[in-house]
Amino acid sequence: MKLSGKVAIVTGGSRGIGAAIARRLAGEGAQVALFYRSNAEAADATVRAIEAAGGQAAAFKADVADEVAVRLAVREVVNHFGRVDALVNNAGIFEAEPVGEISRESFHRQFAVNAWSVLASTQAALEHFPAAGGAIVNVSSSLAVRPEPQTVSYSASKAAVDSLTLGCAIELGARGIRVNAVAPAITRTDMTADIPAEQLREETRLTPLGRLAEPGDIADVVAFLCSDDARWITGRSLLVDGGRM
Repeated sequence: MKLSGKVAIVTGGSRGIGAAIARRLAGEGAQVALFYRSNAEAADATVRAIEAAGGQAAAFKADVADEVAVRLAVREVVNHFGRVDALVNNAGIFEAEPVGEISRESFHRQFAVNAWSVLASTQAALEHFPAAGGAIVNVSSSLAVRPEPQTVSYSASKAAVDSLTLGCAIELGARGIRVNAVAPAITRTDMTADIPAEQLREETRLTPLGRLAEPGDIADVVAFLCSDDARWITGRSLLVDGGRM
């Protein structure tokens, strides 16, 4: 298993893409720390699923947009597992609004959760990475490359994630810490369950591989980027979108 002996933190790890990433990393032998903000039941269910499959995991409550809370949570992880080798910044929110109706509060909220949390979590984890380095993977979005109507704030926040990924990779490379991002298009999760069926059909039609992404499609790429198989890749945001863009 490619991540045996490693400890990985997954923010927003209780459901959807985050839960799939947590299960995938555990399947590769990592001990996984799931960060969740409020859904303890979903987080516990993900931990139980990992343990039932023979893996090791624990859930930690933390608002990753709060730098104090996330720093304390990372310390709890280190007390529990002893170290941090990989960080997956997956936590995010999406709010659709026409340009003329975007509020300051919504704009700040999306940037706080989608972008600031990436930096806050990275800062909190840095002191706990071993001397040999490690891997950070941020979850961006294909909308960072090509925004669509009513996604201005969200798309901008994910473009910030791409910029943070490159900037952190340049600065942290000397420490042996690789920083990359994955950028999915629409993925079948509870976060996208309210998208109208007609829009989903159109997205499928426009995707060369002829279907929408499943959470496991994204998790597989994250696991690759966390492993030594990706040892010569850093500073990249990989479109994982079936060719949609």
